Amino acid sequence: MSDKGNGATRYSATKYGATKYGKYGTKRQTAAEGRSQGLDIGWTVSGYLISGMLAYGLIGWLIGRAVHVSLLLPIGMLVGLAISIGFIIWRFGVQGAMAQPRTSAKAQKGDDR
Repeated sequence: MSDKGNGATRYSATKYGATKYGKYGTKRQTAAEGRSQGLDIGWTVSGYLISGMLAYGLIGWLIGRAVHVSLLLPIGMLVGLAISIGFIIWRFGVQGAMAQPRTSAKAQKGDDR
């Protein structure tokens, strides 16, 4: 048996602009990657919030148990939540803004009055 099969010409996907994912596969793949990245960020943010509350809540509980002040558990949880929110804003807000390329005033199109 030969590699040519029955002798019929084969459809060349790259010759006609199609890809492995179909004609519009790259757009779908890009959209899927964007959704995947959004889910990753969501899970990361949720993990930071929960772990901050648990870690500082545990610290507050341990200190509160040692000094016999039960109010330190919720205070520790709130402090952990505040620190987590600050870290999330710093990580995804400030660093995300620095990672994006800035456009100069000359490059912007608009009204030149």
